[in-house]
Amino acid sequence: MAEAVFDALRAAVGRPRPPSSDYDLNPALKLPANRRLRPAAVLVAFQTGSHGVELFLTKRSSRLRHHPGQIALPGGKPEPQDAGLVATALREAEEEIGLPRDRAEVIGTLDSHETVTGFAVTPVLARIHGRHAPRPEAGEVAEVFTVPLDFVSDLRHYRVERRRWLGQDRAYFVLPWGPYYIWGATARMLRGLAERLGQ
Repeated sequence: MAEAVFDALRAAVGRPRPPSSDYDLNPALKLPANRRLRPAAVLVAFQTGSHGVELFLTKRSSRLRHHPGQIALPGGKPEPQDAGLVATALREAEEEIGLPRDRAEVIGTLDSHETVTGFAVTPVLARIHGRHAPRPEAGEVAEVFTVPLDFVSDLRHYRVERRRWLGQDRAYFVLPWGPYYIWGATARMLRGLAERLGQ
């Protein structure tokens, strides 16, 4: 069963989709054509767990300056020692959730996602060999938890909400899971994966 799911993930990586953006639901918002986006990468790490194939998410520390308390995929900006964005995602996952890089088999990457904070984020999909017991990075990660891929891949679980942002109404995707409010860029990237799996 799990092998069929990972085969589906490999196939999903190869399906072309237009790049996604935090602005997808806000077509009236005009973006400057000469804007410069900074690169970043996140790891969408899957393991076979008690609820079938599941993926790891983090809850950011409430003490952080940027995005405190939000739900995120492990990831961040590249460092000089990183040999590309795949290496960035693996390094960040090792730092944030204690995932050894040699236990993550990279499945592939999705098209980058543009965020309202000016990043082009590349999601890197990886399969974890064995069960991983996460170790949250002290000071940055308050909690690490898993969500079943079956839940994430069901488009009926996503909804659209709105809030004021920089004086404008902004619409965005949300994916509530138990006590966790998954929204914004994280929800949009996961929805992009769900769209590919549904093709």
